[in-house]
Amino acid sequence: MDIKIYYHHTDCGGVVYYAKYLEFLEDARTELFAAKGISYDEMVKQGTQFVVARQEIDYKAPAFYGDTLSVYTRLTEAGRVKLDFSYEIKNQNNQLVSTARTILVCVNGNLKPQAIPEDIRNKLIQ
Repeated sequence: MDIKIYYHHTDCGGVVYYAKYLEFLEDARTELFAAKGISYDEMVKQGTQFVVARQEIDYKAPAFYGDTLSVYTRLTEAGRVKLDFSYEIKNQNNQLVSTARTILVCVNGNLKPQAIPEDIRNKLIQ
């Protein structure tokens, strides 16, 4: 997924604000789900959600206003209840800007852990 960096992504020095990367990761996961044919709205209607249980991020180089970042998202593990994603974020010069990892836990409508429905799990691992 590509992201064009606008002024609202940056701090007063024109550098991408560190917390914005969390939004980029969320957007990239949403796009991955959609590419696999999984509608987040439909999941929620059926009583299934995913919540972030762990987030790791390493900043390797700054990104700036006007840059275009590419977020490469990969599902590295699909357990019974959790999903583990890894990411690389690179700038338009293919320089590594950040690496990250997110662990999601599948929960029901009451936010209690539950097994990932088989149809969702199967779409994700294909």
